[in-house]
Amino acid sequence: MLEKILVFVIFLGPLIFFHELGHFFFARFFGVKVEVFSIGFGPKIFKHMRKGTEYAISIIPLGGYVKMFGDDPFSETPLTEEEKKVAFNHKPKWARFWIVFGGPLANLILAYLLYVGLLAGGEKVPETKIGVLTEKALLYEKGLRTGDILTGINDEKIMSFDDFNIKGSRVEKVVVRRGTESRTFNVDMALEPFINEFVSIVSAVRQPIFLDTKGEKYFVTLAPKPSQLDVSLEEINTTFTGNAYLYKTEDKKGVTSPKFETETSLVGALNENLTEKLIGLGFYPLDLGVKNVVLSSPADKAGIKMGDILVTLDGKPLRNFEDLRNGLQGLKDGAEITLGVLSKGILVVKKLIPEIKEAEGKKTKIIGIESAVEYIQPKLVIAKADNIGAAITGAFTRTWDGIVKTFSGYKKLITREVSLNNIGGPLAIGKVASDSLNISLSMFFRLMAIISINLGVINLFPIPVLDGGHIMFLVFETFNGGPLSKRKLEIAQRLGVSVLFFLIFVALFNDFTRLF
Repeated sequence: MLEKILVFVIFLGPLIFFHELGHFFFARFFGVKVEVFSIGFGPKIFKHMRKGTEYAISIIPLGGYVKMFGDDPFSETPLTEEEKKVAFNHKPKWARFWIVFGGPLANLILAYLLYVGLLAGGEKVPETKIGVLTEKALLYEKGLRTGDILTGINDEKIMSFDDFNIKGSRVEKVVVRRGTESRTFNVDMALEPFINEFVSIVSAVRQPIFLDTKGEKYFVTLAPKPSQLDVSLEEINTTFTGNAYLYKTEDKKGVTSPKFETETSLVGALNENLTEKLIGLGFYPLDLGVKNVVLSSPADKAGIKMGDILVTLDGKPLRNFEDLRNGLQGLKDGAEITLGVLSKGILVVKKLIPEIKEAEGKKTKIIGIESAVEYIQPKLVIAKADNIGAAITGAFTRTWDGIVKTFSGYKKLITREVSLNNIGGPLAIGKVASDSLNISLSMFFRLMAIISINLGVINLFPIPVLDGGHIMFLVFETFNGGPLSKRKLEIAQRLGVSVLFFLIFVALFNDFTRLF
């Protein structure tokens, strides 16, 4: 826990520092006296006075502030002519605009610099590998297959999913790596439908692990004792030509791997589906195993236990957990089902009625079972720009794309296209920061760039107490011919604080809901 808190502080610290540095820089540039430069809120745990400015670190690391002389619109203390020269509220509107805008601008610059560094120095990113691609999928018809790795679109190199912002509006051809071969396919699709189609098939793929009737795990490969174990069950099903090898497994630090001294050969018909072949021999995909049963759920009441294996739904064989999920959704509300379950090697039939959950107007039928599925972690590859020029231009593209996506995301929140449940607070940020650092340092910096863009954008929202609210007041002041009345400012400030506290409450509520 202490480690995650430390990671959170290290992650958020530079974002806050750069934001406040932006305000500080422009304030000093336009001759405004800065009284306090603080990282964090609340009681100060460190402070140092230098050239009339108190530099401080405060105990609550969830923000910061730059206190400028003469920035209180409610102050009735008269200023001398000398004091007016260094007072914020006595500077021209265009100077105040840059002082206020400096914070968000600094966050966007930080994101840009992080992207330049990542592209120039090389970054570890998930490879652009295609997940489950069925025969009915459009890209399957174009020639692509499960497990292909996208390396080029038209004549542009693809290193990661960030490179999908290609020039033009059509995808004429794509280049993929299949095994050790490079293949080119003509797709001739509009860019947006292609991206939507591709993203929809970049799904998690399963480890090729099966269970025998007693629940023993077996690893399946297409070659004896292969050096690479990152081939998914979906790929194996696609490429199975009649020979396969089963190995008992062992767990090493939570990772399931084969024990190569326990080889069992399997010979099947040419192009036969491997999963169906193994099911016929009494081996079931790991995702049909029951990892956990929710207390008082339909499955719990029916007597299904952890370690059981689901084999049939209403008499029809199950090939994977998705068959079960889809089969449940196709039922009438309140309909009873029968599940064939292997429990300690004995086949039993369980009758139950699925529970209906409703979220955002959508009904989902569930029975309270968590699958034992194990997914293959995305393989990380080094992505690096060809030269510093490419890094500079690529970073600009990524930053702009991040700004557009951030605005689009908040627009969907406002229009209720997505739920407020998607808002995350400090606990959510801390978790993803810690998770990204566990993956790689470059993923940590990529996330820092994304959050920096978010911080810059949200501060530009026209909400009083945020930077965007101050800019809004400057616009009103321009059209009003002078500052707004104190009464109007007070009302606006209260409204802004109310909105801000509401967002903070939602974020914290979501954090604790996910935690508990």
